[in-house]
Amino acid sequence: MDKIQNVEYKGLGRRKTSIARVCMVPGTGTITVNECALNDYFPSVFLIQNLQQPLVLTDTLNSFDIKVKVIGGGMQGQSGAIRLGIARALVEANPDFKTILKKQKMLTRDSRKKERKKPGKYGARRSPQFTKR
Repeated sequence: MDKIQNVEYKGLGRRKTSIARVCMVPGTGTITVNECALNDYFPSVFLIQNLQQPLVLTDTLNSFDIKVKVIGGGMQGQSGAIRLGIARALVEANPDFKTILKKQKMLTRDSRKKERKKPGKYGARRSPQFTKR
């Protein structure tokens, strides 16, 4: 008897202060985030659609079972981190997907972070109100 090999594709995604470790295995299309169902973890349909974009673009929505461990940040940042992690794992699974995903800018990390507060200001850029008299 020959052994059945379990193929596993991994991808790491980051966004703002969130870090997502994605593990993909060929399967039926179930996605679990921090051992919760996707619909239970993310309250918004927009966030779910956002992280499923790479799968929709490559027509692999029901081809892989995906397990995600995500830490840090809020819901929006976590969703973006998972999206990048899934895109990177898909490229590892099939290098032909790289052109499709790169054209849609799924493989570039969004480097925007919160700007720090500066001295003499109320926030990052908000100045004190000007008084004439």
